[in-house]
Amino acid sequence: MSPQITSPSPELSVITTDDADAPDVRIQQRLSQLRLDPEQSAAATSDASALRILAGAGTGKTTTLTARVAHLIATGVPAERILLLTFTRRAAAEMMSRVQSLVGHTQAGPRARIRGGTFHSMAHRTLRRHSQQLGLPGNFNVLDPSDAADLMEVVRTETLTDTKLRKRFPRRSTLWDIYSRTVNTQQPLQHVLTDSFPWCLPHRELIGQLCASYTERKAQMAVLDFDDLLLHWQAGLASEFGDSLRAEFDQVLVDEYQDVNSLQVNIVQGLTAGGAGLCVVGDDAQAIYSFRGSSPRHILNVADDFPGIVNLQLATNYRSVGSIVDVANAVACEATEGFDVQLRPAPQRSQGDSPTFTRCYDEADEANLVCDRVLELHESGIDLRDQAVLVRASQHSDRLELELGQRRIPFIKYGGLTYLQAAHIKDLLALFRIVDN
Repeated sequence: MSPQITSPSPELSVITTDDADAPDVRIQQRLSQLRLDPEQSAAATSDASALRILAGAGTGKTTTLTARVAHLIATGVPAERILLLTFTRRAAAEMMSRVQSLVGHTQAGPRARIRGGTFHSMAHRTLRRHSQQLGLPGNFNVLDPSDAADLMEVVRTETLTDTKLRKRFPRRSTLWDIYSRTVNTQQPLQHVLTDSFPWCLPHRELIGQLCASYTERKAQMAVLDFDDLLLHWQAGLASEFGDSLRAEFDQVLVDEYQDVNSLQVNIVQGLTAGGAGLCVVGDDAQAIYSFRGSSPRHILNVADDFPGIVNLQLATNYRSVGSIVDVANAVACEATEGFDVQLRPAPQRSQGDSPTFTRCYDEADEANLVCDRVLELHESGIDLRDQAVLVRASQHSDRLELELGQRRIPFIKYGGLTYLQAAHIKDLLALFRIVDN
């Protein structure tokens, strides 16, 4: 058995400016049309060598970051020497589209290209271009996460000859998570197991052997997984060839810096030679990807990684009414550590009605309360289609979906399958129907 090998889409965008020799007046005119507030303008036009922008929720960080890219071009930085990094394809596409609207587009040629995309897409492109110098086979393929987990299962099956041990041993998904976290956090296996997978500690030595065998198998097959893309990019930057890779960019801008992991921080350090030409944007209060190996420590302690970095902040919230901003500030004040950025509503936003906080006894009580409230609002004249229930993760709405169904309240779920559409639930219901008939 061997996993299917796939190559991800490049996920990389390239933007060309109006004209390599055209005056910069056009870009400046477009920037003036953005009507940046004083904080946004200061961040976009700062001449700091290394800059950290603390951008609270709804403060226009994407607008500010793209405006900074346009400003750099307008002040003489060659477009092709700017790199814009973010974390998702959607965010990369939106950001590059906004930059495009500011700098314009003609067939200006390769001298006028801005490169931007996700960390993994840029790593993939770099490894493709310099595979020989980095000691990689030129025809390497890339495993997506599901294929990588399949390969891990192949190694697991071959290594665990004892059937009883195989049943008790961590499954492939857990083994893959352990391996990936070890790579991304740059922590020893012992530390990762103790911190995140304590139930796997009795198998530490064998897990280490499996991870080593998994790495060897990838080398034999000339394949890389997504973590390898970053790992080899980092290794290239730390090698004798690193100066050539660094020489490609004068400015590196990183969005959502609260979501970077240790491996990505090492890459940013390697790209900027200590922070020269670096701009990071983020908000430690919005860090939610620790399960992927990221840590808000990196934006909190960024001065340790890049001494001399200048701090600016965006605090005007354009998304919410004043009462919501007040609640957000009150919650943030309870944090024992982090930056004390007090948001303020935009002048044109009203104060709005104060939100209500209600404690529920359990999940069933919460579902009942939400349904009662939905029906009350409906009876007062607010259509069901004008009401929304927000949850952090798809599975958090399971109990509510059942309650809505029991009360025959129609609803549409966005993001993930509804509870009754999940495969294991459909199988269970099918079994019940067989028994009932």
